[in-house]
Amino acid sequence: MITFLASIVLLVIGYFTYGKYVEKIFGPNSQRKTPAYANHDAVDYVPMGKQKNALIQLLNIAGTGPIFGPIMGALFGPVAFLWIVLGSIFAGAVHDYLTGMISIRNRGAHIPELAGKFLGKLAKHFVNFFALLLLLLVGTVFVTTPASLLNILTDGKIGILVLTLLIFVYYFLSTILPIDKIIGRFYPIFGAVLLLGTIGVGGALLFSDHKIPELTLQNMHPGGLAIFPMLFLTITCGALSGFHATQSPIISRTTQNESQGRYIFYGMMITEAVIAMIWAAAAMSMFDGQGLQGLINAGTASAVVNEVSMTLLGAVGGTIAVLGAVVLPITSGDTAFRAARSIIADYIQISQSKIGKRLLIAIPLFVASYLLTLIDFNILWRYFSWANQSTAAIALWIGAMYLYVKRKNYFIALLPAMFMTSVVTVFILMNDTMGFGLETTVAYIGGFTITAIFTVLFFMKAEKNVKENLQVDLLEENPVEKDGKLETV
Repeated sequence: MITFLASIVLLVIGYFTYGKYVEKIFGPNSQRKTPAYANHDAVDYVPMGKQKNALIQLLNIAGTGPIFGPIMGALFGPVAFLWIVLGSIFAGAVHDYLTGMISIRNRGAHIPELAGKFLGKLAKHFVNFFALLLLLLVGTVFVTTPASLLNILTDGKIGILVLTLLIFVYYFLSTILPIDKIIGRFYPIFGAVLLLGTIGVGGALLFSDHKIPELTLQNMHPGGLAIFPMLFLTITCGALSGFHATQSPIISRTTQNESQGRYIFYGMMITEAVIAMIWAAAAMSMFDGQGLQGLINAGTASAVVNEVSMTLLGAVGGTIAVLGAVVLPITSGDTAFRAARSIIADYIQISQSKIGKRLLIAIPLFVASYLLTLIDFNILWRYFSWANQSTAAIALWIGAMYLYVKRKNYFIALLPAMFMTSVVTVFILMNDTMGFGLETTVAYIGGFTITAIFTVLFFMKAEKNVKENLQVDLLEENPVEKDGKLETV
């Protein structure tokens, strides 16, 4: 229990120390007009309050990842705690903050546009495809998992097909209607359910007879999977997740002031890490490796969520906790489709002010997603995890490039970018189902070599951007008000 409590304390300290340091490096300007005002369209660009934006950001980024990922990551043992703490403070929260703030400085641009600007046109097209694939996978996975949880909660009285269709209807409305009409109104309610359920599970766990294991670097996975790279692809949300890079620009378009960025972007990533810690601790303390693996195999991680919630909190409290777990994927699935619509609209340059043009993009998205629901969940999750962390690596390279061109400490993004690039490349080289099936040592050498090549290319591109005087902030699009007149900074 000491490891668990110390980890929570370190996460809080990280927000007030390293988070403040990252904010200082970036240098927010509270006088600059944000896209919410400069590009106001009453659909996607809508000014909303700091607390509401923070809550929406938390629910956007915290899908099933900070629950299902840590549950499956618990198979590796307490080393998972180490990744959640260090990953969220030095990688995940940095990733979220830089993505959100750079987007604010560039008219609320999504990650493909930012990739094109900072990494080149080829990167823009590649990331556009990759981001859309990721969002489609997220939206689909986050339809099937809440449907599965609700089916368990109702003892099968409501069929999964019916639940899936109902969730799809909600997602569709959230995707095409203005952000303040559904998401802005219902998220406070969803957030209350989530926090109540999570606090309930955490509190009950601390006062239960279940012993939370202390930190050890021993690999406890019953299948013997290697900690590197598998742990870092298993626990994504809650430590570092590329999905967040697709979500932060949604809130960059509703943020009122740049000074709110650390609280909204860095702070909510730390909050998500706390959620991940609670569920990882619950899984480790209540199940041994074989039992946990068996329960996951029997019904995905949904079965573990239900078992943990009902055991610790009883019927009523457990139901609230399960509903909190249902809220997470639903409030990420809806914004996954919304982000996909925005990315496509930006890419093909179609205004989204009229609902007809929104429908033109949204309908094909949902048709594609429905077809994906026919694929086995475990297969989808496998591809989602790799695509997710590959997107995280790209977003960190973008953040490093931004800071390099501005002559600021780019290492805060470069080092985690290099680490995550090595994770995804080693995995794809060694995996015999999705990748090349190379021998482990060869995969390690190949992955680290590819990472080194990417690093060299990064510095070459960075120097080129500096020589060409790349304008990293679209200042002319984000004027400030001075003496009643708008001026550029």
